[in-house]
Amino acid sequence: MRSSQVERKTKETEITVLLNLDGGNVDIDTGIGFFDHMLTAFAVHGGFGLCVKVKGDLYVDCHHTIEDTGIVLGKAFYEALGDKGGINRYGSFYIPMDEALAFTSVDVSGRPFLVFKAEYPQAVVGAYDCCMTEEFFRAFAVNAGITMHINSLYGNNSHHIIEAVFKAVAHALKAAVTQTNNGETLSTKGSLDL
Repeated sequence: MRSSQVERKTKETEITVLLNLDGGNVDIDTGIGFFDHMLTAFAVHGGFGLCVKVKGDLYVDCHHTIEDTGIVLGKAFYEALGDKGGINRYGSFYIPMDEALAFTSVDVSGRPFLVFKAEYPQAVVGAYDCCMTEEFFRAFAVNAGITMHINSLYGNNSHHIIEAVFKAVAHALKAAVTQTNNGETLSTKGSLDL
C-alpha cells in the first residue's frame, strides 16, 4: 500500500500528515480556511487520501504553518512513493478556473527543483498570504524529491489563480504517480532516488 504518516514538531508548528496515494479519507485542519480549501482540492483532484492536522503560530502570521505543512507533505509523498518503481514518473496538466489558467508539469525524479511563476492581483485571500503559495510548493518539491514547473498564465482573481495552481499540481501528480503495468523504473539509470 502506497501510504505514509509523517509527524513534525517544532517551536513554531506541530503537524501530522497521513497520505494514501491511492485514495481514502480527506480531512484537513490547518487553522487557515483558504489553505484548508486548497489542500482539500489538492487531495480530491489528485485522488489522494489525505489527513492534515496543524497547530501553528498563527498569532505571528501564516508563514510557518503553510511552509512547514509543505515540508511534511513532501516527506509523506517521498515515503509513500518508496523506490518510485512502476510509476509513470511524469505528469502535466492545465486547469482553467473561470478567468484564470494554470499549467503544471512534474517529474518524480528524486531531483528536487521548483520553477514557479504567478502574479496575484490581490495580496491576501482570507487569512492566506498569496506569496505563500510559492513557499509551500518549494518546501513540498524539495522534501518530496520532485521537479515541478508551475505557471499561472493569467487571471484577475487571486483565489482563482491559486486554486487553478493547486488543482493543476494535483492532476499532474496524479498522472505521475499512476502505476504502470510493468512495474519497472522509468530511468536509464535504473533508479529514481536522490
